[in-house]
Amino acid sequence: MQSPRLLLGYLRAHWHIYALAILAITVANVVQSLYPRVLGDFTDTLQAGGITRAGIVDSSLKLLAIGIVFGVLVGVGQYVVMRLGRRFEFVTRGKLFVHFTGLSETYYSKHGVGKMLSYVMNDVTSVRESISMGINQTTNAVILIVSVMAMMAVSSIPIYLIIVCMIPLLAIPFVVVLFGPPIRERSMKVQESLAAMTETAEEQFGGIRVTKKFAVEPIMQNRFGQKVDNIVDNQLRLVRMSSLFQALLPFLGGLSLIIAIAFGGYLTIRGSITIGSFVSLTLYLRMIVNPLQQIGNVINTMQRSRASLARLGSLLAVQPDIREAENAKPLKKGAADIVIRGLSFSYPGSSQQALRQIDLTVPAGGTLGIIGKTGSGKTTLVKLLLRMYDPPEGTIFVGGEDIRGVTLESLRTQIGYVPQDGFLFSTTIRDNIAFSNRSVPVESTHRAAKQAQIYDNIMHFPEQFETKLGERGVTLSGGQRQRTSLARGFMKEAPILVLDDSVSAVDAVTETEIVAGLRAERRNKTTIIIAHRISALKHADEIVVMDKGAIVQRGTHEQLLVQKGLYASLYAIQEEGTKHAESKAKA
Repeated sequence: MQSPRLLLGYLRAHWHIYALAILAITVANVVQSLYPRVLGDFTDTLQAGGITRAGIVDSSLKLLAIGIVFGVLVGVGQYVVMRLGRRFEFVTRGKLFVHFTGLSETYYSKHGVGKMLSYVMNDVTSVRESISMGINQTTNAVILIVSVMAMMAVSSIPIYLIIVCMIPLLAIPFVVVLFGPPIRERSMKVQESLAAMTETAEEQFGGIRVTKKFAVEPIMQNRFGQKVDNIVDNQLRLVRMSSLFQALLPFLGGLSLIIAIAFGGYLTIRGSITIGSFVSLTLYLRMIVNPLQQIGNVINTMQRSRASLARLGSLLAVQPDIREAENAKPLKKGAADIVIRGLSFSYPGSSQQALRQIDLTVPAGGTLGIIGKTGSGKTTLVKLLLRMYDPPEGTIFVGGEDIRGVTLESLRTQIGYVPQDGFLFSTTIRDNIAFSNRSVPVESTHRAAKQAQIYDNIMHFPEQFETKLGERGVTLSGGQRQRTSLARGFMKEAPILVLDDSVSAVDAVTETEIVAGLRAERRNKTTIIIAHRISALKHADEIVVMDKGAIVQRGTHEQLLVQKGLYASLYAIQEEGTKHAESKAKA
C-alpha cells in the first residue's frame, strides 16, 4: 500500500525537525506541570501563617517564569509542526498532480474531474490536519499527563489517593477501541460523498450555459441538493459518533476530579493530608481534563485521516495502462513515415472490435485523408498512433520503429495533434498558441495564427494576442476556438501532423483558405487529415474510407469518385447540399 509510505516517508525525511519541535513542546509541558506544586506550597505556607511579602513575590515570579517558558516553547514547537504540515500538503499535491499526468485515458474515462479534485483538496487537507494537530496535541497531552503523574508521585500526596482518583481513566483504552472503527468507517463515507458532490458541482458549473438555455435550473438544483443532503446525512452520523466519543474522555477526567474532591476533601478534614496537598491534587487532575479532551480530538482526527490516507493510497497504487518498455528507446528525430499492419483493437472492457485488420502506409512527406461515418474508428486509429491506448505489438510503426518500443515523450513530440473540440486553457491567446514552446518569438505565433486564419480576429481584440481567455476558452466563438487550437498544432511544426476533424466549425471559405495554407506549409511533411467534409481532404495523396472499424475503400479523390461506394455517396450528398444552398442564395 502507498498510504503508509506516503506519510511515513515524509515524516522520516523531516524527523530531526519534528524531534526538535517535540522536544520544545515536551520541555514546555514539563515546566507547566510545576505550577500546581508552587500553588500547593504557597497554600501550605499561607495556612501555617508563615507567608511574607518576599514569599508572595517569589511565588509570583515562579508562576510568571513558568508561563513565559511554556508560552515561548509551545509557540515555537507548534509553529514548526504546523509549517511542516503545510509543506506536506504542498509536496503531496505535487505528487498527486504528477501521478495524474501519468495516468492513461482509460482512467479519466472512468473518473470525473470533481472526484480527482476531492483527492487533491479534501483528502490531502484531512491528512495534513492530522499530522499538524495530531503531533501538537498528542505531544502536549501525553507529556503533560506523564509530567502530572510524575509530579504527583514525587509530591506529598498519598499513592493510594492517586490510584483511587485514576480508576476512571483506566476505561479510556476500551472507549478508544470501541469508537475507533465506526468513526473511521463513517469518515470514509463522508469523504466519498464530498467527492461525489465536488464531481457534480464541477459538471454543473461546466454545463451552466446548457442548463440556462434549456431552463432546467430547478432540475439541476434538485440533483445537486441530493448530493448535499447525502453529505449532511453522512456528516451528522459522523458527528453523533465523534461527539459522543469526545465527550466521554473529559467525562472520565471529570469523574477523577469528583473522586479527588470527595475523597481528598474527606482526608483533608481528617487531617490525613494538608490543604496544600489537596489543592495540588485537584489542580493536577484539573490539568489532566484538557489533555484528555485533546487526545479525543486527536483520535477523532486520526480516524478521519486514516480514511483519507486509504483513499490517497488506493489512488497512488493505480498504475497507468500505458507504460514504456524497460528497454524503450527514443524515436529518432524527423521520423515521419507511418506503417500500420493488420491492426485490430477493442476498447478495454468491450467485446466489440473498434478497428478490424487495418493496413496503411503513409510515406514521409505524404498526406493521408481519412473519412467515414461517425463511429467508424477514425479517432480510435489516431489514439492508437499517439498511444493513448496501446495497440497490439508489431502493428504500428513510425520511422521503422514499433511504437510499443519507443519512449512516449519522443513519440508524442514527433506528432502534432489537433482535436475537434479545440480545448483552450484559461490564459492568453499567445500562450495557448505557443503551448508546445512558450519561448518562441512572437512572430512565430503570428505566423501560426495567420496559417489558421485566426490572426485578423485576434487583432480586433483590445489586447490582441495578450487577450486572456475564460475557462475552456469561452471568450471565443466555436469557430475561433477551433482555429486557435489549429494554430497551436501548426506552431508545433512536428514531423507528423494529425487534424482530427479540426475545421468542422468553420465556414467553407475559411476552410478552403486553411487547406490551401496547410498544403503550402506542410509540403514534404507527413499530414493525416480526418474529416467529414470531402472538401477538407480531397487533395490528399491517398484517401481511405472507414466503416464499422474497417477500411472499405482507398485511393485518390478522382479514383474514389469513379468507384461506386460510400465515398461517392458522401460526395454526392455534400455536392447536392452545396448546390441547393447556392441556388437558395441566388434566389
